Amino acid sequence: MGTLYLVRHGQASFGEDDYDKLSELGHRQSRRLGEYFAAKGLHFDAVVTGTLRRHTETFQGIAQGMGLKADVLQWPGLNEYDSEAVISAVYPHKLEKPTSPEMYRHHFRLLRDGLSQWMAGVVTPRGMPSYDGFVAGVTSALDHVRAQHHGKNVLIVSSGGPISTAVGQVLGTQPETTIELNLRIRNSSVTEFAFTPKRHMLVTYNTLPHLDDAAYKDWVTYA
Repeated sequence: MGTLYLVRHGQASFGEDDYDKLSELGHRQSRRLGEYFAAKGLHFDAVVTGTLRRHTETFQGIAQGMGLKADVLQWPGLNEYDSEAVISAVYPHKLEKPTSPEMYRHHFRLLRDGLSQWMAGVVTPRGMPSYDGFVAGVTSALDHVRAQHHGKNVLIVSSGGPISTAVGQVLGTQPETTIELNLRIRNSSVTEFAFTPKRHMLVTYNTLPHLDDAAYKDWVTYA
């Protein structure tokens, strides 16, 4: 039996012109996770990431913390959905950058509505695949792990959408549940699957063992 570790990227730059880069805290979260993996004596036989900058930077931080050198397979199916396109599909107005708690709540209400309609096939956000196509990209990565790495330790670095989708597929959850899983996943969190050549099994979801100390209480983020 193998073990698959799915890691959400470190804190990105929400509200900035370029979201797709880690904040300084995001870099620290990633390095800290690598240090935790090293302290636990973990090694990875294979590494798979999405192709986004925040995925690459997160793995680089993990590798730095572990002292790890590894070949990385980039898998486009592990890329995040375009949240701006999802929101625009249900709210065709200019959305100001959130600067207050109420603006943040408004943003995520719109995102939840957009995700729900996308999953139901009601809207097709610009430049994005159908939801079925998005799911297929995620499950293709899971299928690759099962087929190629039986009995191994595998690391995937991705985003909240693909990771919650993977969990939803393994557990057979309804789309509404997948959305709630997605919106609660934390930066640099670890989700663990056990897997055989036939199936994946959920072991843990959205854990932060590397930040389980009072010294890191301000390092827990969601963006």
